[in-house]
Amino acid sequence: MTRNVTVGLDGSPESLAAAAWAAQEALLREVPLHLVHAEEWPTTAAIPMVGPEVQQQWADKVLADAADELRQRHPGLEITARRLSGRPAAALPVEAGDAEMLVLGSRGLGSIMGFLIGSVGMATVSATEQPVVLVRAPKHQDKGPRAGSGDAEQPDTASPYRDVVVGLDVYQSCDKILAFAFDEAARRGCTLRAVHGWTLPLVFSYAPMLEPGIQLEVGRQFERALSDMLLPWRQKFPSVQVVERALIGSPGQQLVYSAADADLVVVGRRLRRAPLGGHIGPVAHAVMHHSAAPVAVVAH
Repeated sequence: MTRNVTVGLDGSPESLAAAAWAAQEALLREVPLHLVHAEEWPTTAAIPMVGPEVQQQWADKVLADAADELRQRHPGLEITARRLSGRPAAALPVEAGDAEMLVLGSRGLGSIMGFLIGSVGMATVSATEQPVVLVRAPKHQDKGPRAGSGDAEQPDTASPYRDVVVGLDVYQSCDKILAFAFDEAARRGCTLRAVHGWTLPLVFSYAPMLEPGIQLEVGRQFERALSDMLLPWRQKFPSVQVVERALIGSPGQQLVYSAADADLVVVGRRLRRAPLGGHIGPVAHAVMHHSAAPVAVVAH
């Protein structure tokens, strides 16, 4: 299959927002957009419980309507569509096997919990080795180039895009995460904000009260480690402006706060084979649920 950006559609506002986001991403990458619908989506208000023939007709219409609308918006974009057999957690990762990324709609928390918050959605993300981007439906019409990019006003900068935020763990190799994040920032011509959240080990619980300089020194050590991690990528992507911050606090919370006005937030999940399926770490889990910005989950 030709390299593409693949997006899963289920007829919900969230999946349509994901398709709009994916179309812009396909244009940035100069690849086709591939719309897919898995036939055995769980029954929701968007997918009524009907017979297989009616269900297939409905799915074909969802794909055709979305493709027609996106072709009108982006006449130069090549768009293909396909109805898949099987459940999303199995069918979507296979279909996205040759794609540059898989894009899905997400309701997150604080609203009616969609399939992406349940076991099906988590299984889809954890079974997909390509980057998976989760997009919320915007609360209002976004006049910027990115549908579903959050609710903050578009800043007046040289780039029409907001910043890309990446969460890093200085104790782990993050090369795949950094490659994806720097590439996204370079394509947009925007700033990349690198964030590492940290807390003092339990052994130092009372140290700041006894020696106030300990917390400051630990923070400096994390800042140096973050700078060292970013240095080769700064050299590889000299056009990307990078802002780096080692912040004290929960990594998941710091990323959600930092990405409140971002165009995209990038997190990693470790490729780990478990008896009950793939694994999504606590930081990625927190950001997936609570970030208003689109979230790219990169397996590494």
